Amino acid sequence: MISNWLRAAVGAIGRGSFNFLLGSGVSPNQITCIGFALVLCNCAFYLIYQDTFFFGLGLALSYTTDGLDGAVARRLGKSTKFGGYLDAVIDRYQEIASYFVLGIVNSWWLPVFLLTSGAMMVSYNKAAVAIEIPIDDKAWPDLMERVRRASIFCAALILDHTIYVPDALGGHLILIALYYLAVLTHFTALQRFVRARRMLVSHDIGRIRGRSLAP
Repeated sequence: MISNWLRAAVGAIGRGSFNFLLGSGVSPNQITCIGFALVLCNCAFYLIYQDTFFFGLGLALSYTTDGLDGAVARRLGKSTKFGGYLDAVIDRYQEIASYFVLGIVNSWWLPVFLLTSGAMMVSYNKAAVAIEIPIDDKAWPDLMERVRRASIFCAALILDHTIYVPDALGGHLILIALYYLAVLTHFTALQRFVRARRMLVSHDIGRIRGRSLAP
């Protein structure tokens, strides 16, 4: 699958970048901000040149830079709660910006809205549970998590002018990808809702039983 190939290629670049950043003295939070700046620059270039190939390639490299902040923080022993929070917030803004410029250039507002809302609900349906009860952040193996969304999105952008799509289907691979991702992100949000309900109901039952057994 093309998205898997792209992930492997970007991963190889990421390993080289990781070694460079370790010795550069740049802090993990600065890496997060650099990654965000690179994404915004790519969005600006797409608004001007409207070339999906370079937009997708630039985003793939920008996402790689952004994804190195946590790895660098762990290696240097500089992981912080605020760093994790900053990374999560920046990730959401990166997705919004990347989808939004496609809407501006192509007037694809419906799929952009559906994908953006689905992506936000995927995140929120886990974050809201963490407000109520302690959760394992890694124990949410759902269908369309952010890394998978980004891989498919970037691959579709890069191949948009390579793979022929009939006008009856929108004429663009990336348009099909937007609808595909939109459907699956909302499905993933539903997956997380069902898991969250199970966790919260189980917690409530345990708490009620604990009270009934208390002297």
